[in-house]
Amino acid sequence: MLSQPLDLRRLHRIFPCFGALPDADWREAEVVRLNPDSPVYIREGHVFRHAVFILSGWVRVYKISPSGREITLYRLTGGQCCVLMLASILGELEYEASISIESDTEALLLPVEMFRSWMNAYQPVRRFVYGQFVGRMANVTRLLEQIAFEPVPRRLAELLLATTADRACVPVTHENLAIELGTAREVISRLLKDFASQGAVALGRGRITVLDRERLAAISDGQA
Repeated sequence: MLSQPLDLRRLHRIFPCFGALPDADWREAEVVRLNPDSPVYIREGHVFRHAVFILSGWVRVYKISPSGREITLYRLTGGQCCVLMLASILGELEYEASISIESDTEALLLPVEMFRSWMNAYQPVRRFVYGQFVGRMANVTRLLEQIAFEPVPRRLAELLLATTADRACVPVTHENLAIELGTAREVISRLLKDFASQGAVALGRGRITVLDRERLAAISDGQA
């Protein structure tokens, strides 16, 4: 994890909510660079010392079941922050998720007490935080509905369609898909073989090629 100088003009461009803050308020802030190999120890039960705002890159937020199975809750990219982190900081609670760095990432770190003081003093910061809560709650509600009410074949077909929207072949393992959907790898492998037998996909080592999007769309719509 490498620190780098603050570029306030860039920070204001990515997070306009911070634009009204005087330069003196930034004394304790820092920007760090992370990559997938960086040691990041933010797991369930973590107590934050800094509020983290993503400037660039991709971060995955996920939950781990008692049996060790993972499910992706959402991803963060530039201009976003984790609402579960915000809830943890503002409620003075332990973090209820885990994170992993999926690409080279830059993050703005604000000491917790400083961030709380900004929340109290600056309305644009409050509006940004509340907007993040509203937007992310809709996404998580959709995820819960999918898990509770949609069969895994439909969810898998929908995921394959989404990840191949701009390309037919996607590098992904059965384990990766299982983690995304919160199910077992064996279930994904069985379903992919079924999709392949229908001519919807072709399976390769570490990759999946979509051959018939209409067939996958029918499965995702519950029509096959």
